[in-house]
Amino acid sequence: MAVDVKVSVMRVVLHAVSVTPSRGRPLRTGQRIRIATEIVASYCAARWWIVRLSFPESVIAARNVRPRSPLGLEEGELDAAGIRLGYAVQRTLRALPVDSRCLVTALVLTRMLARRGIKHTFVLGVRAQPRFTAHAWVERGAVALLPTEPEFQRLLEL
Repeated sequence: MAVDVKVSVMRVVLHAVSVTPSRGRPLRTGQRIRIATEIVASYCAARWWIVRLSFPESVIAARNVRPRSPLGLEEGELDAAGIRLGYAVQRTLRALPVDSRCLVTALVLTRMLARRGIKHTFVLGVRAQPRFTAHAWVERGAVALLPTEPEFQRLLEL
């Protein structure tokens, strides 16, 4: 029974991480497993940071990673790569029984972008009406890599 559950969870995660790299070829199963593993590991770290560090320190911790070798992508391809990574993070975290709210998702994506050497901005926004709400997302230039809504006014950019 436990093996069936593990296999089912792995299938869901692999389906969630079915992003296509910039060259147009679908990711192989091994690549999808590596990305899913990186997402889950980054999630565990993000939850630890949220509990033990202040908000700005959490963002700094997410970026405190040695970048891999350069991806060799053009400037426009970096935007697309960031959007695909954001999509993979969202789908993977939604498929797992974990906290997938915007702050955690944005910290996980921040970690993954930093690891790839992709420059980005962590944004915290607020909306006062109809009730006070805060939202976190990640941008690269003027491109939102995670979903946001125009009603949110920027409170902080890191």
